Amino acid sequence: MHSPEPSLRELVATSARIGCFGFGGPAGQIALMHRVFVEEKRWIDEDRFQHALSFCMLLPGPEAQQLATYVGWRLRGAAGALIAGWLFVLPGAAVVLALSWIYVVWGALAPVAAAFDGVKCAVIALVVEALVRIGRRALKTRAMLAVALAAFAALMFGAPFPVVIVAAGALGYFLAQAPVQATGAVAARAEEGARASLIRRHALLWLLLWFAPIALAALILGADHLLVEIGLLFSLLAVVTFGGAYALLAYLSTEAAARGWLTPAQMIDGLGLAETTPGPLILVNQFVGFVAGWGEAGIALALAGAAMASWCTFAPSFVWIFAGAPYAERLRENARAATALAFVSAAVLGVVAKLAVFFGAFALFTRQVTIAGVTLPDVAAPKLWAIGLALAAALALMRWKAPLLVVLAVCAMAGWGARALGL
Repeated sequence: MHSPEPSLRELVATSARIGCFGFGGPAGQIALMHRVFVEEKRWIDEDRFQHALSFCMLLPGPEAQQLATYVGWRLRGAAGALIAGWLFVLPGAAVVLALSWIYVVWGALAPVAAAFDGVKCAVIALVVEALVRIGRRALKTRAMLAVALAAFAALMFGAPFPVVIVAAGALGYFLAQAPVQATGAVAARAEEGARASLIRRHALLWLLLWFAPIALAALILGADHLLVEIGLLFSLLAVVTFGGAYALLAYLSTEAAARGWLTPAQMIDGLGLAETTPGPLILVNQFVGFVAGWGEAGIALALAGAAMASWCTFAPSFVWIFAGAPYAERLRENARAATALAFVSAAVLGVVAKLAVFFGAFALFTRQVTIAGVTLPDVAAPKLWAIGLALAAALALMRWKAPLLVVLAVCAMAGWGARALGL
């Protein structure tokens, strides 16, 4: 039995609680929302929650934030969507911003650098865990395996991440055996009815708000300014990033290094910082924007870069929810769309595998080699202690289900120990 519709004040308090305690990545955050919204508050029933989750899994961008936004929209319309969606993000964003500043100011100190050497090993373990988790879900057929291998090979040889994702989706769409169906069309049309015009206005408003900071920066500072580059890059990623934060990191790492924003080692550090905070892991984008701005012009541009990266990462979610939520059932029952998304999921596995190789080359080996344009670890220069620590972290996370924060803390201390021993 449902509880009465929450007041905006109740929704603010509950959403802030979820935002402050949403550790553990998307799985932990979705479980927390289920416990609070479905079991404790009883504001939404199990079927509606699962329907919302299925729809958000089909969207690009951070699915946990989109789920919070969708639930807020169901409960209190546009105001509820904004409350639940932004309060899911803002507590973690504040922490990542503070940690980013600490990192650029004190990250070069020997004790801090040693701790991050250990944290990098935990990050490698987390990427491997994501690889296994996505593989179990995505590799259901030989065709899916072929798509994953092809995506991995294409990315290793420099194919752009968006092209790989779009190509996988297009291939799945045209290879779908079943015809397009819309068995949920009647129910969808009934729900569309009175809300359709208002929903379109909300979606259009957020589309304009999404690009407004980029246009303003281009008008005032010039089209080639760093803030415009940050806005355009993260806006592109917001459109093509299926599969969560790990899916975008391989492309983002390459782009950030090529533009001189930060090094691969700094990218791994940023991921480690984001893993220790509440909120979505994709807050690593804010770290990238901050470090890029800091490197070019200090704290003022760093803060602006962090704000631009965060805005262009999370504002698009409101476009997707306002524009698409009422039509979710129609999309879920479209056979070609389902097959296209299955192929995208398989390609995401190749993306994460490329990320594992990329991060491993810099975190677990002292040198890298380039063969046919592909950056690989130099197997003659391993960091044996780091490889051992990464394996131990992977076992702790995947076999013994150790808490993430504990694994990160232990790895940081192991980094200090390795530095003290001269390893």
